[in-house]
Amino acid sequence: MGQLLQHFLLKCLLFLILSHFLTQCVSSMLRFCLDSERSALLRLKDSFILNQSASDDTLAYPKVSSWKLEGQVGGDCCSWDGVECDNNTGHVIGLDLSSSFLYGSINSNNSLFQLHHLRRLNLSDNNFNRSEIPSAIGNLTRLSRLDLSWSGFTGQIPYEVLQLSNLHLDLHKVNVSSTIPQSLANLSALTYLSLVACELHGKFPTSLANLTQLTYLSLAGNEFSPDTLSWLAKLTKLTALNLDSTNSYGDILYSLKNLTKLTYLDLSLNQFFERIPSWFGNLTGLSILELGGNEFWGSVPQSIFTLKNLVELDLYGNHLSGTYKLETFLNLKKLKVLQLSSNHFSLLTTTVINVTFPNFTLLTLASCNLSKFPDFLLSQDEVELLDLRDNKIHGFIPKWIWGLSAQTLHVLDLSENFLRGFDQPIVVPQWINLRLLDLRSNMLQGPLPIPPASIYQYFVSNNLLKGEISSGICNLLKLQNNNFSGPIPRACEKGNTLRMIDLSQNQLNGRIPRSLVNCNLLELLNLCWKLAIHALTGCLPSRHFQIWKAMKVVDLGKLRYFEVDVSFGGRETYWPIDFSYSMTMTKAGVELKYEKIQDFLVAIDLSSNKFDGCIPKDIQILQALQFLNLSNNFLSGPIPPSLGNLSNLQTLDLSQNKLSGEIPQELVQLTFLEFFNVSHNQLIGPIPQGKQFGTFGNSSFEGNLGLCGNPLSKKCYPEGLSPQPSSLSKKDDGEDSWLQFGWKAIMLGYGSGLVNRLILGYLFNPMKHKLFVKYFGRKIQSRRRGRMN
Repeated sequence: MGQLLQHFLLKCLLFLILSHFLTQCVSSMLRFCLDSERSALLRLKDSFILNQSASDDTLAYPKVSSWKLEGQVGGDCCSWDGVECDNNTGHVIGLDLSSSFLYGSINSNNSLFQLHHLRRLNLSDNNFNRSEIPSAIGNLTRLSRLDLSWSGFTGQIPYEVLQLSNLHLDLHKVNVSSTIPQSLANLSALTYLSLVACELHGKFPTSLANLTQLTYLSLAGNEFSPDTLSWLAKLTKLTALNLDSTNSYGDILYSLKNLTKLTYLDLSLNQFFERIPSWFGNLTGLSILELGGNEFWGSVPQSIFTLKNLVELDLYGNHLSGTYKLETFLNLKKLKVLQLSSNHFSLLTTTVINVTFPNFTLLTLASCNLSKFPDFLLSQDEVELLDLRDNKIHGFIPKWIWGLSAQTLHVLDLSENFLRGFDQPIVVPQWINLRLLDLRSNMLQGPLPIPPASIYQYFVSNNLLKGEISSGICNLLKLQNNNFSGPIPRACEKGNTLRMIDLSQNQLNGRIPRSLVNCNLLELLNLCWKLAIHALTGCLPSRHFQIWKAMKVVDLGKLRYFEVDVSFGGRETYWPIDFSYSMTMTKAGVELKYEKIQDFLVAIDLSSNKFDGCIPKDIQILQALQFLNLSNNFLSGPIPPSLGNLSNLQTLDLSQNKLSGEIPQELVQLTFLEFFNVSHNQLIGPIPQGKQFGTFGNSSFEGNLGLCGNPLSKKCYPEGLSPQPSSLSKKDDGEDSWLQFGWKAIMLGYGSGLVNRLILGYLFNPMKHKLFVKYFGRKIQSRRRGRMN
């Protein structure tokens, strides 16, 4: 009996194994893709070119490169990258071509729309060259997920698309440029809708209250009439709502009171001018609350501190006031992101023992009236950004700071405090991923701290540092207004990755080192000295300017200056460090300040040094140049007629040199010229007449005994005789072509006499990467996109 049972069970087992094997074989046979759909996919592939610049994601790659013809290895389209097939029918039901380097136009005739069984379509992060959204998408009647974000689509949402009632729709950064279509209300089963930065405007139709199944809604980056958003109160299933940068204010806030299922609420960068409502405490499921960049005033309601599920709290940049114990915020144990900077309140720190603190990734406590380094930072090992700027922290930087979050820290800002030095001798900090270290505007003394090798931006200006500049600094030197002395050090010469050198207002002297020619990534040079005794000598550094390739303008639309590539929370994003360039020019004793300057060169100041030799003729390349000051040097030879090609020039100062010959007639072509000075040279001949030259007085030409004609009293010809027709000035000698570049600005003058000063106002206000970009910077988003579910 036992043997019979064993045989029976064995047969059953064999039958089950065989059945499973046959099922798998049949399923595999059925799953093999259909010829018509393979052909449609290959024609889709051939309709685009692959261009790496078409996708921003750092993990982008050309998915369609793996697509092969039938008969070749990999010819089954169901196995192709980005293609998903139905296991039973073999039909293509999913297509994920996000971040695939696709470039070209697409319309309703594309073979894509022959894939009638598609349920999911993701074309995000490509460049479809401003194509209109194809109306043929509406023919894909089974479609439930559509993602066209960040792909260069433009135009209104086709009516046909808005008939797909079960759609999950992401049109982030699609340039719709219209009012909200009424037919959007037809998507009655819609659960997810993202219309971020679509340039929508006007009033919202109240019929959108019919979208009662919505759980996710993002309208960020559009400007609506805020009085037309009251219908949001009816979307009671919402768990995520983003109204960032939508011009919202007033009563719209109270339309959200009953959305009790919200876990994510972003109201940042709007115009709310009121107290933070206490009813936020009723949204007990909130994990993210972003209120930054508004005008909320008064105290922080106690109900906020009852939201125990908060992971991110952003109160940045409001008018909140009061005095709070820092521990009150630290009692929110799940917090990862806390942004309290730029309000009007004070934070009190106390020593707390035997308490578990949140483990932060991003912490901004700038302008919070802190008087010391908070003790809880000692326990933090995952911080990526820490901003303690503009507080009242006195004394020495503790040793433990240099090991804070050694594996994760990207940005540390301790600027604008009252720090006097370091409590122990400086060693190279332990940070392995640090990109930005800002110690500016303190009272630091002693030698220059050596940053870690990973550093991209290093700011120590406006301190009392002295001594040599270490060779450990090789990406950026912004060390102005200290007491560094001696020649420009060889440490700088070797730094061929230097992007910016600002050593102004120190006590350096000598020549510009020859080996700075190796710095072909250099974008800005400022060597303006305090005193004439520290002036630079030698010829203008023509070879340097030819080699510094980063200063050449090739495509202004693609230039990026002073950017740092960092990562927050696992999402790769370019973190642009935003500089605001302003310039103060002193002309004839009058100081003029220009608040903004273009990204390409508008000013060169090499004044008040000891440069000699000729003025290179190829300065004419700088067509955008507005200010040129070479005064108070030892320059000789003729004034290049090619200066007349600088059609945007407003200020030209060549005074107090040893220039000779005639003033070129070509300079009359400078119709924007407001200030002109060639005084105290060795010029001869007639002063050009006409246009702007009729506005310049004697002081522009004095000290040249050989000059004649208006406005000087010395006449060029005996009375009754006319001058001979003047010919164009002789061709320049062949000096080195030294200005074939696109500088933002060059400063090499010192601070006396006729002075031009460049003020680099660094506007870095660190915060969560999204808000940093929204407030102060330019974002080039690099997004990881997984396969569609």
